[in-house]
Amino acid sequence: METRLRVDDVWKSWDGVPVLRGIDLSVASHQVVALIGASGSGKSTLLRCVNGLVSVDAGSIWLDESLDVTHEKTNLDDVRRRVGIVFQSFNLFPHMSVLDNVTLGPRKVLHRSRDLAREAALTLLDRFGLADKANGYPDQLSGGQQQRVAIVRALAMEPELMLFDEITSALDPMLVGEVLDSVAELKATGMTIVMATHEMSFAREVADRVCFLSAGQILEQGTAEQVLTDPQERLTRDFLARFLR
Repeated sequence: METRLRVDDVWKSWDGVPVLRGIDLSVASHQVVALIGASGSGKSTLLRCVNGLVSVDAGSIWLDESLDVTHEKTNLDDVRRRVGIVFQSFNLFPHMSVLDNVTLGPRKVLHRSRDLAREAALTLLDRFGLADKANGYPDQLSGGQQQRVAIVRALAMEPELMLFDEITSALDPMLVGEVLDSVAELKATGMTIVMATHEMSFAREVADRVCFLSAGQILEQGTAEQVLTDPQERLTRDFLARFLR
């Protein structure tokens, strides 16, 4: 299959402390890859490097084998048009309605007309069960609804790749399911997804591949069934044993 994302020997340090140490990762179109590992293992930094929010110290990151995210002359606006990212904090503009939050990017970045942006946004909101919230404001929504709006806002930019960074971590457990259902719906449409998650049962259900990160390296990767059920590395087994207690 066509390679949508390729990460080659990526290194990153913060204040001299290595956070990513020689990361290699290839993601094919329509694949879902789950990144697992303890806090501080490098998952979030890796996602931010892919989106161009964090620069790398060494190595390269390619989209579709044609756009080098890490090249100094690359226009990062081009990267962010093609790569959507959703964080654990919703980051919605509180003074703007749901509809305005969703249409802002397409109008300002993609230069869509207000009417076209509105029509596309309403279609997306309806698709994710949020049509009746279009004129509401973020503080009128539950945490799960806010996170789904954040997903819709990213999708409104028509990305080729979606990154999810622990998007359920800030949610009440009762609200986690509705957000994960939205991710599963995206998988069903063929969206390419890389997600950092602690939801192991969800990773087993939807991920085509699972990568276990430890100390800034991908220590083990394979199918969800193999990594989560029969891990080969001791550190992977120890992590899962603690996590699944």
